[in-house]
Amino acid sequence: MFVLSRAQAEARTQGENGSLGMTGWTVASLNDFGRTRLSQHFYMRDFLFSDIAAVHGLVNAPDDPELAVAAGTQLCEQLLEPLQRLFGRVAIRSAYRSCAVNQLGNERGHNCASNAKNYAAHIWDRRDAAGHMGAMACIVLAEFVDAFPGDGDWTRLAWWIHDHLPYATLEFFPTNWAVNIGWHEQPARSIYSYAKWQADAGWKRNGYLTRPGMANHATGHRTEWEALAERFPLATGGQN
Repeated sequence: MFVLSRAQAEARTQGENGSLGMTGWTVASLNDFGRTRLSQHFYMRDFLFSDIAAVHGLVNAPDDPELAVAAGTQLCEQLLEPLQRLFGRVAIRSAYRSCAVNQLGNERGHNCASNAKNYAAHIWDRRDAAGHMGAMACIVLAEFVDAFPGDGDWTRLAWWIHDHLPYATLEFFPTNWAVNIGWHEQPARSIYSYAKWQADAGWKRNGYLTRPGMANHATGHRTEWEALAERFPLATGGQN
């Protein structure tokens, strides 16, 4: 369990009082924090790299490490571990963002939503406006991409996750079927995509594959994902 030093605790308090981020991190303390184990295969260090932070010289580390660890643990145990077990290595593209890193990304047009919208999502160490905890990571499943690279094939994975895992939100992208996958205490269970798929009225993109209120939102989409068994036999699991 990661424990804050006195200096780090004071820095976190300063951050809560209006600064852009925690100022008490040292190389040694961040190194220790990165060793925090979130699940069987994932450590906190896996989620801390940020292109924005690297280019602009920011420390991408949480103001509230305990909350970040708690939320990240749920993301890893509930979502990432099952995916890696069935579909191979989970490649992490973008995950945790500090408030300062996300704010800069939003201001500079680097595809970051506002801080308020990213609380309990990419900003793991802030609860959302309703007080709920959550965490999000953008991942790629390379073995899935190799096996199912065709237009709309990402929906096989989307429907499998929908039927089997306690996700909060999924957001798919065209390149390598990258997906923002989120865990949240109050899951919305919605799937949005910027990649195209075959809908009843033809090919569609930039919209919801499913969300509460849509006729297809109930679980039980085996016909949509059962082809996964050709490459990933454990995916069938005798369910749905």
